[in-house]
Amino acid sequence: MAPINTRLPKGMRDFLPHEVLKREYVFGVITDVFQTFGFEPIATPTLEMLDTLLGKSGEEADKLIFHAQHPGGKEALALRYDLTVPLARYVAMHENDLSMPFRRYHIAPVWRGDRPQKGRYREFYQCDVDIVGVASMAADAEIVSLLVAALRRLGFADFTVHINNRKLLNGIGIYAGVPEAQSGDLYRSIDKLDKIGLDGVKKELAASGIADDAIGRMMDLLQYREDGLAALGSVRDQLRSVPIAQEGITEIEQMVDYLDALGVDQFTVDLAMVRGLGYYTGPVYETMITRPDNLGSVTGGGRYDRLVGLFRKESMPTTGSSLGIERIIDLMDLLDLYPAEVTRTVVQVLVSVFEAGTQGASLALANELRAAGIRTEAYMNPKRAIGKQVQYADRKGAQIVAFLGPDEIQAGRVKFKRLRDGHEVEVPRADAAQAVRALLG
Repeated sequence: MAPINTRLPKGMRDFLPHEVLKREYVFGVITDVFQTFGFEPIATPTLEMLDTLLGKSGEEADKLIFHAQHPGGKEALALRYDLTVPLARYVAMHENDLSMPFRRYHIAPVWRGDRPQKGRYREFYQCDVDIVGVASMAADAEIVSLLVAALRRLGFADFTVHINNRKLLNGIGIYAGVPEAQSGDLYRSIDKLDKIGLDGVKKELAASGIADDAIGRMMDLLQYREDGLAALGSVRDQLRSVPIAQEGITEIEQMVDYLDALGVDQFTVDLAMVRGLGYYTGPVYETMITRPDNLGSVTGGGRYDRLVGLFRKESMPTTGSSLGIERIIDLMDLLDLYPAEVTRTVVQVLVSVFEAGTQGASLALANELRAAGIRTEAYMNPKRAIGKQVQYADRKGAQIVAFLGPDEIQAGRVKFKRLRDGHEVEVPRADAAQAVRALLG
């Protein structure tokens, strides 16, 4: 029988042990930051009811949802597209068991039927943090403060959080005279400003059928994007006849005041920052790496006050963000941000075996080291030469090799070799764990 062809579905990945260890390090750091800010973990099923997911994130998102069906089942199911819509369903189902306001985080895989390409997968992890039940802009500022703290803890230094408000964007569209039916084209074009420039945006808007005078009024406002915070007064005056724009500007100003109170200074007000999902209702925020250039965004989120209301009689104010965990993991490799202690293996010590007659002694030593809290692997093939066992340990990434031959067993001693510098010590068997800790430093 021919072997089964070894392949994965497109957009899916396997991870080698050293890759998983790096991922677990990033998850661990971010989880610690979340908990430092008082956020609680939740978990939801990978499968949701199809009607739970459809129509919540926009038409484009609906096209990417993976449909699922239990054999013979009558329920229409789907793999979750993100962690935000499941949160809205979760809060509506469990609100009597939750203390409001509710702070949650969730790190888990999601699935999208996207076209696989470099950096874009069909199965990937999302990392979400949200505050439910707080209408104040203090909640939005708290989320941004958390994002900054998490990125700094991971070693990122050169980044900026871009802040805008969907109410202000809506107001700009109203002021420009763009029909509501064309607002989607408007926002999609503005969102490309960094890539195609003002002239490119102008051409796209014209191609969408938006009137020249409306485009001109848009261009007048987008020129402020480089110094949006300083320009808010001018923008407020220019949009004085548009109430929703005034509301959005006030929310930005409140959010900036709270960010100042939290000591956050790595942000800018960016009038051209859109965020694509249709459920945003107020502040939106996205973190861009500023150096090296062209590394893109690593977080994105905003306020979505109406989403929970789709699952209960009344909505609840909610704000939150996703950290682009997959991109963060890749960038940490690119920028060499992983600390030295994030090793290629969990194994700290490999206990070698000299011959079949010493296998029991090697196992006993491994057991003693494990009991002392040292991560230890016992080699299981006594026919393999000691030199080959050392090569195995080095290739694997183990830090220390223990040698327990017949002479050492008879003398009640054990020898250890630290692989990074070849340093060796020989100690009484009773001092084995203490010696290993000293070698590990």
